[in-house]
Amino acid sequence: MKNRILTALLSLSAITATGCIGVEHTSSLTSPSSAGTGAFLGSWTSSNLIPSPSACTDFKWDVTEQTATTAKGKFSATCAGELKLSGTAEGSLTTAATLRWSASGNATAPGLTSCAITLTGTAELKVDTISVPYEGNTCLGPVKGIESLRKR
Repeated sequence: MKNRILTALLSLSAITATGCIGVEHTSSLTSPSSAGTGAFLGSWTSSNLIPSPSACTDFKWDVTEQTATTAKGKFSATCAGELKLSGTAEGSLTTAATLRWSASGNATAPGLTSCAITLTGTAELKVDTISVPYEGNTCLGPVKGIESLRKR
């Protein structure tokens, strides 16, 4: 009788212990696993279907050079309707997937003379996009927004 009680208690303990053991696994894909030298290189583009009046659209960013600490290239965008921006952008990598950048160039529009523009922001490389918050000044006033660029 004692053996049956002991066997029942051991079996109950084993079942209880088995029910308490679990395997937990979580993962997050917010940045690329292979970010690093060359991760920003290439041609990136956006298409914002319904922009706000103070935002820019049709961003194109061609990153032509990247080292372990910097990246640079050329860009273009359209702001405030028909204001066409183009110029160069460069920045410093603060992490393998984060680039603090600044851009300068010219803006043109029908009926306006060419004027200087400046933009700044911190781009973050995601799995298959780059999130690009930006703000700056154009001859038509300040611009600010966030673009999501995809590799072409």
